[in-house]
Amino acid sequence: MKTIYAKVAAILAVVIGVMGVSAGAPVLLGRTPSWPVIAWLPVYNVAAGAITVLLLSILLWKNHRHAVLAALTILGVHTLVMIVLQTVYRDVVAAQSLQAMTIRIGTWLLIVGLLFLQRRKDSRRVELRTGAATPAGH
Repeated sequence: MKTIYAKVAAILAVVIGVMGVSAGAPVLLGRTPSWPVIAWLPVYNVAAGAITVLLLSILLWKNHRHAVLAALTILGVHTLVMIVLQTVYRDVVAAQSLQAMTIRIGTWLLIVGLLFLQRRKDSRRVELRTGAATPAGH
């Protein structure tokens, strides 16, 4: 399979997206967990999870030219949310929320790494197919 790294990245994106929806949806439906909930965070979890499953994972699976940008964008948004949680909501955010966001960020770092590996593999394949010369000594 020529796009194995992109496929693995897409599968990881689906898993992390489903986890976000699974974490946020019950709270939005009225099931309150045993820890404090910041009102907007379940909405964010469901929205980010749905966008990940319905859009980003498809871009990744297809190894679309915008896949890296999309992955870097969602990684950046998750990182920004983590910064807000750690600063603005420092005294009220639940450890479970911080743990979930840490898992998301780590997973998206892995996804971005896989996409860069895929791009590197793709560019080598194009060089071999087109007979493009590589720099001397390489």
